[in-house]
Amino acid sequence: MALKFNYEITKGISDKALEAIEIARSTGKIKKGTNEVTKCVERGVAKLVVIAQDTQPEEVIMHLPPLCDEKNILCIPVNTKEELGAAAGLQLGCASVAIITEGDSKKTIQEIASALGKEPVKDKSK
Repeated sequence: MALKFNYEITKGISDKALEAIEIARSTGKIKKGTNEVTKCVERGVAKLVVIAQDTQPEEVIMHLPPLCDEKNILCIPVNTKEELGAAAGLQLGCASVAIITEGDSKKTIQEIASALGKEPVKDKSK
């Protein structure tokens, strides 16, 4: 069973999401792992959530797309945990990553949002 998304995700958008994570890792702040990501989404502090589609069992991440939708947070799938882990600076795979503080990735996140016809999340911490 594949994860359900309310928008069409292309390879280009997935690549941009990985790029945003790499940029945010060095200039902003990211959270790694489904528990951390879920907390960030529930608190409404995540700017972008990226999940790996090869996560097993998929129940681990199944709740994230509808939760992100409810909170109006972009949720982008990528193919493998390995590429997501690598973008997050990990030696091993990672099921999900959230960008909390965009840093220099703000422009990349806005490009993803406009490619999907969505509004980027406004910063609620100010």
